[in-house]
Amino acid sequence: MRTSPTPQPDGGTAAPAVSTDPPVGGFAAEKEAFAQAAAWFVAVVGRVGGRWESPGLGEWDVRALVGHTSRSLLTVEAYLAAPAPAVEVDSAAEYLVATSAIAAGPAVSERGRAAGAALGAGPAAEVAAVAARVVPLVAACDGSELLTTIAGGMRLADYLPTRTFELVVHTADLAAALGVGADVPPLPAAHALALVGQVAAATGRAAPLLLAATGRRPLPAGYTVL
Repeated sequence: MRTSPTPQPDGGTAAPAVSTDPPVGGFAAEKEAFAQAAAWFVAVVGRVGGRWESPGLGEWDVRALVGHTSRSLLTVEAYLAAPAPAVEVDSAAEYLVATSAIAAGPAVSERGRAAGAALGAGPAAEVAAVAARVVPLVAACDGSELLTTIAGGMRLADYLPTRTFELVVHTADLAAALGVGADVPPLPAAHALALVGQVAAATGRAAPLLLAATGRRPLPAGYTVL
């Protein structure tokens, strides 16, 4: 509960009492950002129609792009089932930096195609079913759970922001491939952008991003924080 300053006999005020309200943000906000990003992904997938073999992103068709993006949900489920003995990666930014080389490798492209094929004859319905299963699973967690990720042991609270980031970025990719508006929900957009800033700062790439974001100059050709 937040309190007002307390009037004093001399006409001044004492410092307000320390608030006992829960902090704004934290893991509860991260879970909500993840849930909203998942819902946006499901909604955009629902607009694919019959365009599963249309160009998606790079060498992926739409089905493979959706399959890859669905792994942002499926890996959370799989990693929760494989508890880590200790924390080896301390933050979402550290995870993205550590896995950037893996993410650019050919195995990721193949896993995307395999994940797309695994969605079966009704990919949109399967994506919705996965989200309906994983989002409540995450909602029941407190963030302290230890997961075994491809980069090493992590707390769920540190890993989940990477999944929100992937959902936001690849759903935007999907929207572009389909020619529909990329109306990113504000909360997951803010969380994804915050993580981009953390990675840029950690890798010495902050200045070009700041200058571009404030209209000073365009980003250098080929610029990426990853």
